[in-house]
Amino acid sequence: MKMNKWIALLLCAASSIGFTASAAERPNFIIILTDDQGYQDLGCYGSPNIRTPRIDRMAEEGLKLTSFYAQTVCGPSRASLMTGSYPMRVKRGPHDDGLMVHPAMSLNEVTLAEILKDAGYKTGMAGKWDLSGRGQLTFRPEFGPHNQGFEVTLWGQNSKCKPLYSGQKVVMKHANRPSPTELFTNKAIEFIEANKDEPFFFYLAHPMPHTPLVTTKAFKGKSNAGLYGDVIEELDYHTGRLLDKVQELGLDENTYIIFTSDNGPWWIRGKDSGHAEPLRSAKTSTYEGGLRVPFIIRAPGKVPAGTSSDLVTAMIDLFPSIAQLAGAEVPTDRVIDGIDITGIFHGQQQELNRPFFYYQHRALRAVRVGDWKLHLPHTELDKTREGEEWQSHVPPQDRAYITELTLYNLKDDIGETTNVAIQHPEVVERLLQQLDFAKRDIGTHDVIGENSRR
Repeated sequence: MKMNKWIALLLCAASSIGFTASAAERPNFIIILTDDQGYQDLGCYGSPNIRTPRIDRMAEEGLKLTSFYAQTVCGPSRASLMTGSYPMRVKRGPHDDGLMVHPAMSLNEVTLAEILKDAGYKTGMAGKWDLSGRGQLTFRPEFGPHNQGFEVTLWGQNSKCKPLYSGQKVVMKHANRPSPTELFTNKAIEFIEANKDEPFFFYLAHPMPHTPLVTTKAFKGKSNAGLYGDVIEELDYHTGRLLDKVQELGLDENTYIIFTSDNGPWWIRGKDSGHAEPLRSAKTSTYEGGLRVPFIIRAPGKVPAGTSSDLVTAMIDLFPSIAQLAGAEVPTDRVIDGIDITGIFHGQQQELNRPFFYYQHRALRAVRVGDWKLHLPHTELDKTREGEEWQSHVPPQDRAYITELTLYNLKDDIGETTNVAIQHPEVVERLLQQLDFAKRDIGTHDVIGENSRR
């Protein structure tokens, strides 16, 4: 498969920054992924009424990214994390016709867990998988994490996480158990204790704060932000337990711990949803509030403490970046959209000029390069394929279809309020060229990209 020239050059340039640990010093990796947590819903990202002292301390001891992008809903974000690719590239299983929003990811895909396992890592996963199809007609447990590189698993397919599987075996049918946040954190701690003497990767995919919200009596009614705030504060507490265990086992200085979310807040859930201020809109939208999420990485002695970066980074970047740090091999028979951002992690990189493409499920909707973001006008196909189903999920002021090329300078206008396309025709033309590339190479709607694996 031929790789686009600019992608190859960008990957080569990015991979020269940072370092790769020797085999004897290979670091551990823990990714904590929350579900539907908004950009603002941490103290260190400006929450006025949710207390998150342990995650805030993570930020004080590490790096906070302020322009980090996931995807617009749950399943596609998880596909981008596992493969380092835009979901429109990702091959789907034989029972997935490509129309489902949440992909049933093909076992032919190469995942982050698989490349780390091949590099000698112990791999584990607990929580929401969401890559095996949905509903009675499409869900296939054989497409679970145990067949995608994870040796130890405790997983559920959707946000309710019932039933729960260990591998392909049902181990818990009903919800009469501790809060999922506690349950899955316990599994993570158990895994870390069992594998403390070997390099490991653990993926802790919390189903919270996706609705229906669940918390324990110890946290219910304790926050100043309703049940949603209670759930976030419980997530903070159990994140602290995990951090304490890593320190207790003497693994602190050799473990990269990441905390992030899969998309913006689910506005339609009212008081049970979060907030993305000062960003515009919410989950399912390709305004900033739909895809820009909190991201913190901590690794004492490796990631400089108390730092932040506003460079454009994304979930797709974790695949090549972790591979670089682990000395794992990234597959060369396919396009990986993510780039190595370990230089940003380590405080060695202050510039990055790369495009990030905003997809609303299968529709290419916008691109960002640097401070500039260009939205495409909605086509009739956009309206019938994506708009009719999803426009009601965002605030009323964000539901109108875009009728003209719309350019925002996010540095000056983070809330996407003022179209400056007329004043900057050269920027519009440059970004249109990037969008033309994405349509051709990645795909949009029924157009299968030249380097798509679908």
